[in-house]
Amino acid sequence: MHTLSVSALNEQIKTLLETTFSRVLVEGELSRITFHNSGHIYFTLKDSSSTLKAVMFRGNASKLKFQLQEGQKVILDGAITLYKPRGEYQINCFSIQPSGQGALALAYEQLKQKLSDKGYFASEIKKQLPKFPKKIALITSATGAALQDMLRVANSRYRALEIDVYDVLVQGESAAPAIANAIFVSDTKAYDIIVIGRGGGSIEDLWAFNEEIVADAIFEAKTPIVSAVGHEIDWVISDFVSDLRAPTPSAAMQMCLPDTNELYQYLDSLSVQFTQILSQKIFNSQQELSHLLNSYAQHSIEKKITQKSQEVKQLKESFYQTIMFKMQNFSKEIESVKVRFPNVIDSKIAIAQNQVLILQNMLESNHPKLRSKKGFAQISKDSKVIDIASLHVDDIFDLMSDEVVVSAKVLKRNKI
Repeated sequence: MHTLSVSALNEQIKTLLETTFSRVLVEGELSRITFHNSGHIYFTLKDSSSTLKAVMFRGNASKLKFQLQEGQKVILDGAITLYKPRGEYQINCFSIQPSGQGALALAYEQLKQKLSDKGYFASEIKKQLPKFPKKIALITSATGAALQDMLRVANSRYRALEIDVYDVLVQGESAAPAIANAIFVSDTKAYDIIVIGRGGGSIEDLWAFNEEIVADAIFEAKTPIVSAVGHEIDWVISDFVSDLRAPTPSAAMQMCLPDTNELYQYLDSLSVQFTQILSQKIFNSQQELSHLLNSYAQHSIEKKITQKSQEVKQLKESFYQTIMFKMQNFSKEIESVKVRFPNVIDSKIAIAQNQVLILQNMLESNHPKLRSKKGFAQISKDSKVIDIASLHVDDIFDLMSDEVVVSAKVLKRNKI
């Protein structure tokens, strides 16, 4: 038997495997997924009892519409190859489909959940559309029916509007980057509203509006964005991220633009309301002015001067009446006084004369010369007149008459 080297044997096995299993479909569960920096994806496909290594090179991996996840059940379309340096065989995947559902449907749900978790759909960040836009941008295909529908509605509803059209691809692999770039450019041009959209189609036709690059551009834009893609039953990722979702492109114009005829009617009603309000305001102002004039008249300086003048006049009259009354009473009192005055004077003189006589008698009776009698003398001590009862044994005192002063000493003191 011919002896083979390891490399030779691996080469024969490689040729046998790759010619025998040049195209296989294998169903299993994803495990140990590795996304390499090179863009290649390495993973293991397994079932309940076996495992199979697999690789998907960058070229095929870039075409994946959904994100590979641990434990996900898929169907691989590929070929069996042998990696000679290690003598290991693996399946080289050309494409991967989710088991039980389409790849696009899964990719849609995955991206929708991812963006929802990032807050792209939050209602509180939605921007309000202006009621009367002056300038809008339409990002769509210039040759599509959707553009004509939007222009027709805009022309019939609101002609006082400037419209710029950004012609982009709306399907195919280049569509999503083109749409995202148009959003970025138009967001710098001070538009009031940006509308992105296209007519109806299959999920593949509408897929550009399900790409993350478009969702990011919508989320980061400062201008309010309306998503108008497909028909009413079609929902794409841009519908959730945008500030307003329109069921169709023509409906987007109806939702963004006011109706000129309705505006005319509205202006008429405003005119009526304005006239009524103005009339009411004028009436209220007249009433207020009248009230202020009355109030001013009641509280004006002239009014106060008049009031004070009246008060002064009343006070003068009251004072005059009081004086007259007092004078009348005083006149009567004077007459009475005139009658009673001589008698009163005589009585007062008589009383005064009697008081003088009494005082004269008292003076004469208390005069020192009159008080000098035989056997009586005035007692003093230390130049002060004292009572004899205040003297004590051995006290020295003076006995004084009108003519003589005698010094004496108490030798004995007895009570009578």
